[in-house]
Amino acid sequence: MTNSPVNTATQSTSRLFAGVDVGADELVLVIRKNGKPFDPQKYANTRSGRTRLVNKLIKLSGIKVCLEATGIYHFDLAIALHDAGIPVMVVNPKASHNFAKVLMKNSKTDAVDANTLAEYVERMDFVAWTRPSNQSLALRGYARRIDALTGQKAAAKNHLHALSATEETPKALLRDAKLAISQLEKRIDTLAAEAMHLINDHQTLKRVFELLTGIKGIAQTSTIALMGELLLLPPNLSHREWVKFAGLDPKAFESGKSVHKKMRLSKAGNRHIRSALYMPALSAKQHDPHVRAYFQHLIDNGKKPLQAVCAVMRKLLHAIHGMLTHDQPFDNTRFYAIPESIIAE
Repeated sequence: MTNSPVNTATQSTSRLFAGVDVGADELVLVIRKNGKPFDPQKYANTRSGRTRLVNKLIKLSGIKVCLEATGIYHFDLAIALHDAGIPVMVVNPKASHNFAKVLMKNSKTDAVDANTLAEYVERMDFVAWTRPSNQSLALRGYARRIDALTGQKAAAKNHLHALSATEETPKALLRDAKLAISQLEKRIDTLAAEAMHLINDHQTLKRVFELLTGIKGIAQTSTIALMGELLLLPPNLSHREWVKFAGLDPKAFESGKSVHKKMRLSKAGNRHIRSALYMPALSAKQHDPHVRAYFQHLIDNGKKPLQAVCAVMRKLLHAIHGMLTHDQPFDNTRFYAIPESIIAE
């Protein structure tokens, strides 16, 4: 089998598809022509490596490319392909994983995964990836770094608490632990300020920020986190697709007459959106009477507190979708209408 799938005499009639398995350091490309895969080719996941891969594919007229959404590592390649005019599709890793199971592929290597992605784009409906703006990408970078540092700060505080539990701990260690927390706080504040400069410099981002902070419970940090994720979603998604993308959709499990498990969140989507909504949901149910009434309504109907909080998160996401779609501020009376019997009490 040859390494080159191109035959200029038949290229116009060939059906060409490519899958790229994206790793932190390496890109593995498999091209399929008329249903048959060619040998895998490897490129460094660097600027020059991505350029070589794009230059390879741009010569293949009509080719369609499929990638997995692998954290941050696929973004640079997806942007390079899109900007070069190459149709690219980015799929949820669970979708490609389940597709491989249907094909009964027992082996799992980078080359096998790349071929699976090529076969996925060959067989499934092609959904073109929508390129986010550079500002949205930068904002997501700020949001995720702030989230990572916030996690480090929580760990540092737990460490300080453990050190403070005994009088035998040298004071120098306590000072060092406090210094670590202080430095993390300063770094978080610096990045948040940079994110706010970015938002204030672009009217569209500024308007979104104003809308989100108009919801009781959603403060600056949560707004930056939500904007960093939601603004990268394809613009034509419905509110239900937002919920599914965030992994906040209920997952049923039934089999026959005997297996009926409780509904639970799928958690198959973007965990950063769920994380960014959790604290605002807790705060909103405390400070907004309509959100609080909705939460209590769920509790009165047998939901556990955590289930009710997840339902508030899901409903908040619905509301945010409507707000951004219609450029309208949050209306808590539309979130949940408090029954007159409760108002009269």
